[in-house]
Amino acid sequence: MRAFYHLSRLIFGLWYLFSGVEFFTPFNLQPLGHTPLGQEFTLALIHSGIFAWIKVLEIIIALLVLADRLMPLVAAAAVPLTAVIAYWNFALEWGVIEVIFGALTVIFNAALLWPYRAFYLPVLTAWKGHRDFSLSLSELR
Repeated sequence: MRAFYHLSRLIFGLWYLFSGVEFFTPFNLQPLGHTPLGQEFTLALIHSGIFAWIKVLEIIIALLVLADRLMPLVAAAAVPLTAVIAYWNFALEWGVIEVIFGALTVIFNAALLWPYRAFYLPVLTAWKGHRDFSLSLSELR
């Protein structure tokens, strides 16, 4: 599992880095999609300005993933982007290549989350969590 984690980390990080950087290059590498829905979705994100923010987040996530730093936070922060990428590939741009890319994105993100599952379990089971309104960090439970 350790080898798969590091392989996933490298591929995911390089993939996100390329995807983030390509938007800011003058080479028009950003795919808009092949279906009208995929193109409308992508163009709406671009014209609203949100797409640039998404690409900046992809670059930040990629650099932290490649550096293997803050991984519990970074892997969780990548989940919304992974969900949108999967939605685009599975719902808006259905095809063999798209399904493979969407599935790999989900698998790689899951591989990054798995070793840190102990960090996430308290969040998932905190239906009646203890609230601490103090300013101290020393008595965290």
